[in-house]
Amino acid sequence: MKFGKWVLTFFLLSIFCIFSVSAMASDHEAAATHDAGHGAVTEHEAAHVGTEAHGHEEAGHGGHINLGELLPLWSCIPFACMLLSIALFPLLAPKFWHHHFGKVSAVWAASLAIPFLIAFKGAAVHELLHIVLADYVPFIILLWALFTISGGIVLKGTLRGTPVVNTIMILIGTVLASWMGTTGAAMLMIRPFLKANDYRKNRTFMVVFFIFLVANIGGSLTPLGDPPLFLGFLHGVDFFWTFKIMPHMLLTAGILLVIYFILDSYHYKKEGLKGAPVEEGEKEPLRLQGIYNFIFLGGVVGSVLISGMVDWGEVNTLGIHRAVQDWVRDGLLIVMGILSLLATSKKLREYNEFTWFPIVEVGYLFIGIFITMVPCLLILKAGVKGELAFLIAAVKEPMHYFWITGSLSAFLDNAPTYLTFFNTALGAFYPGMSEAQAVPLLMTETSIYLKAISAGAVFFGACSYIGNAPNFMVRSIAEEAGTPMPSFFGYIVKFSLLYLIPTFVVVTLIFF
Repeated sequence: MKFGKWVLTFFLLSIFCIFSVSAMASDHEAAATHDAGHGAVTEHEAAHVGTEAHGHEEAGHGGHINLGELLPLWSCIPFACMLLSIALFPLLAPKFWHHHFGKVSAVWAASLAIPFLIAFKGAAVHELLHIVLADYVPFIILLWALFTISGGIVLKGTLRGTPVVNTIMILIGTVLASWMGTTGAAMLMIRPFLKANDYRKNRTFMVVFFIFLVANIGGSLTPLGDPPLFLGFLHGVDFFWTFKIMPHMLLTAGILLVIYFILDSYHYKKEGLKGAPVEEGEKEPLRLQGIYNFIFLGGVVGSVLISGMVDWGEVNTLGIHRAVQDWVRDGLLIVMGILSLLATSKKLREYNEFTWFPIVEVGYLFIGIFITMVPCLLILKAGVKGELAFLIAAVKEPMHYFWITGSLSAFLDNAPTYLTFFNTALGAFYPGMSEAQAVPLLMTETSIYLKAISAGAVFFGACSYIGNAPNFMVRSIAEEAGTPMPSFFGYIVKFSLLYLIPTFVVVTLIFF
């Protein structure tokens, strides 16, 4: 039976690949003929890494065709299938998924990469190498470093997860997120949060709201908080300009924290815990162990920040131009992680129930996501010349920028999505101006549009498990710790649509 399923899968994918190759090839030939007749020369613009680190924006590569203008919208089908696999397999075939999620990811990545390479050859090689070297590698290195280092910090003592305590813990994580990144804050706080609530029956909603606030919305105040804002900083937005969306962040966080407290209080009472003894046995004072790991966390944050402030030139790796400081940053992150492993005792990691499975799962799944996402990002970056031209052209009012930037950021890499609409705004309001001249005006004269783009890219990352780097990691850690988590669609339907979207409507009515 299992063999038959794999044969059927291979058969269906083979048909899809053949169909894709012929269709992509015909599009490529037609475009090549058109370009030959008009002498078209196109430019390639690099995507930014979807992590707490920044990617290097690659300038034009003369002679490269602009794939975003050629690719049909249905070239995003493998990406949709990848998302559906993440959504449905854990529900319909949980055992199969647990043992073979890496193979599923590889199958969908191949279903895009093979026809893409056959149809576009060198240009496709460049795009795939770019997404791997400039986006995926920094992404997974940063996650690995933060996961490793935070796994060596242990909070011991008696900490009981009451509604008040839980709300305070989420609030602390939300504040930290803007200064050490959403990934750093989430990895630091999730294990103590789970341990404090290991006696509670209903824990699912707790982790979901933790993802909402600590892993996403909390990172909106500084460029260190979330990748889109760091990308804006690299393009001339002042470091502290993002404090202008503090009212938006405070309103959103405030609403969600109130909702969380009400939900937690309801379940706390429903479980019959109100008035129960704090703890059987002697109460132990709270204390942190493995605090030297904060030095390594500081090294991670410092490495990310410095890489955006210096310019040490570029290096060509397999045809992909990346800034030297980006490679240095990635190397420093690996060193920080290794130092944490060497310095932290095995007992501390065992107390934290630390295993490598969550980072392995994220690594396997996100390589598939990143590769299948290539056509989506290329089409989006093609702007009015791509298949999503109707969407780009429809963006005119601040609320449009907020919702469209946000909606795409919920499922795509929010950093290139931010950059797309950042450039759309610059072109709409300051055509013909250089970026150095236009960005200061965008921060002042038309700041409401930049606020909408920034808030949309950060806030909407909370809408799905893949909306921001730490979301899936938090889910994986929670599940491994015994907390049942909603499915991909369950997360969206039961939580995002019910709590986030109405909150964003309120934000829109007040600010945009």
